[in-house]
Amino acid sequence: MGKTTKILLIVFGAFILIAFMLVSWFVGVYNTLQEMDEDVAGKWAQVENVYQRRSDLIPNLVNTVKGYADFEQETLTGVIEARSKATSINIDPSNLSPAAIGQFQKAQEGLSSALSRLLVTVERYPELKANQNFLELQSQLEGTENRIAVERMRFNESVQALNAKIRKIPASLIAPIAGVERKGYFEADEGSDQAPKVEF
Repeated sequence: MGKTTKILLIVFGAFILIAFMLVSWFVGVYNTLQEMDEDVAGKWAQVENVYQRRSDLIPNLVNTVKGYADFEQETLTGVIEARSKATSINIDPSNLSPAAIGQFQKAQEGLSSALSRLLVTVERYPELKANQNFLELQSQLEGTENRIAVERMRFNESVQALNAKIRKIPASLIAPIAGVERKGYFEADEGSDQAPKVEF
């Protein structure tokens, strides 16, 4: 074997080694991005799950309240319409863009607002406030609202990790190839930066 052949074999071996290392590095970053993207989708499924639970409780709540003949019909209609609007907005986990999340959040805030008005109105009905069915539903709703807050926080943490990753090199170069894009966050609910007004 001549000296030139040895040099060519060494260069070829080095080239193969470098190519293997580059492919391994690319595959590693690609797979990490896919795992993070799947984590966001999984967390989103949990967010939808807890919002669905809240939505499922509402018909029972409305039926319990409806039993009180003089209860404000407008308030009940507002809850029913807000629920309908909130459940009509579905987001594909592959399109968790800031605009899509914002649209979903706005519909859910509308339902939260309608529920708040309902619960405030209930204060004028002592016999309804004492109704065991109503108390149980109210307790389940409160628990669900807490779960919603927890799942939204977990979703935002997962999104933050993914968004931070794809802004950094080398992931920023591989993300477009992997089909992984920046995801939207849940923002603080409108008006949550202001203390509520309490009047006696």
